[in-house]
Formats: sequence, structure tokens, C-alpha cells
Amino acid sequence: MITYDKLWKTMKERGVSQYTLIKEYHISPGQITRLKRNESVSTHTIEMFCRILKCNVEDIMTYKDDENN
Repeated sequence: MITYDKLWKTMKERGVSQYTLIKEYHISPGQITRLKRNESVSTHTIEMFCRILKCNVEDIMTYKDDENN
């Protein structure tokens, strides 16, 4: 399972709010909801977040083995 727990921490560190993502970067609220629920998103979405936050993929997402949860 992919989790996006690191995304929220990275956003806080960079001073980027959900409101900023929606208003300045035109990220849809639906995409933010999908990330909050750890649902699947496209690699394009991941790339956009990396570009906006100036970070690497590992700064926003983590793989967790379902068997170990």
C-alpha cells in the first residue's frame, strides 16, 4: 500500500497549504481528498506535487507492505 503521510509533513515544512494548492496551483480538491485517503493517483499528480514542493518522491509517499500492517 502506498501512503501519503509524508506529503502533509513536507507541505507543512515548505509552508504550502491545501488552500494554496487549490488556488495557486489549480490542484483539484478531489485529488487532495484521494491523497488524504491514500487512494491511487497518477504519476503525473505525484510529479506535480514534487515540482510544487521542490522535493523528491520519497518526501511525499511511502510503500508499506499490507502484510505487515
